[in-house]
Amino acid sequence: MEDQAQKGKQTSWGIIAVIIVIVIAGLSWLYISSTEQEKIADVTITPVIKTEIAAEPIPEKESVEPEIAAVVEPEPFVETIPEIILPSLDESDVWVQEKLPNYTWRKELLKLVINKDMVRRFVVFTDNFAQGNLAYAHSPLVKPSTKFSANEINNGTTTDWKWNESTTQRFTLYVDLLRSFDSETLVQWYFEMKPLIDQAYAELGYPEDNFTDVLHDAITKVLDMEIPKESLDLVRPSVMFRYKDEQVEALDDADKLLLRLGKENLLVIKSVLLEINERLARQGS
Repeated sequence: MEDQAQKGKQTSWGIIAVIIVIVIAGLSWLYISSTEQEKIADVTITPVIKTEIAAEPIPEKESVEPEIAAVVEPEPFVETIPEIILPSLDESDVWVQEKLPNYTWRKELLKLVINKDMVRRFVVFTDNFAQGNLAYAHSPLVKPSTKFSANEINNGTTTDWKWNESTTQRFTLYVDLLRSFDSETLVQWYFEMKPLIDQAYAELGYPEDNFTDVLHDAITKVLDMEIPKESLDLVRPSVMFRYKDEQVEALDDADKLLLRLGKENLLVIKSVLLEINERLARQGS
């Protein structure tokens, strides 16, 4: 009995001990828990403020346009025309004599040109020729050394005269001189010396008129001249010959001179003057 009582005491004590341990453990946990809460209450939690770092702007890439090489256009070529210094009209002969050989490849034929009052002679003779007259005293060329001749045909009771075609050869050198000139440079030279020509033309009493118009008229007179198809018959009532055909005889002196040049010479002169006339018209317009 005592042993059972003893065992019951030991068991009760053991249970009490366990309960005490549990209580102590529970109190300890409560203490520790409250202490931790106090500590947590005493600690001020500083909120972490996230500082946003402003992103540096990414520099935009400048659009680099490819350099286009500047096109340098060449300056237009302007031909500088040297100033032409003309002499006075009274002193122009030497100047014309120096210039004239530059415009022909038959320089030996320049002996046919009269070297005195050259500009005035050209103007006066051309003005008269355009009107149908021949100003022999103002001719710019020397007279042919061979005189005009005709073939005499004796019909018994009457004497007829026929045109001698060989006499036209006396004008051959003059025609050769004319066609030896380059028409383009000759026309350019004409306009270079135009002030001298105008002065000489004004001396004739035409200060307001354009001499180029007169030159056109003179050239047109040559171009319009009809070339005879047959040899012309002549009569000689006195020292001077006359054309038997009255219509031919009625022609003015300038046209009669053209007839005396002969068919072949006149054809050459027409072709040269036609080109000169066209260049005068183009450059003078």
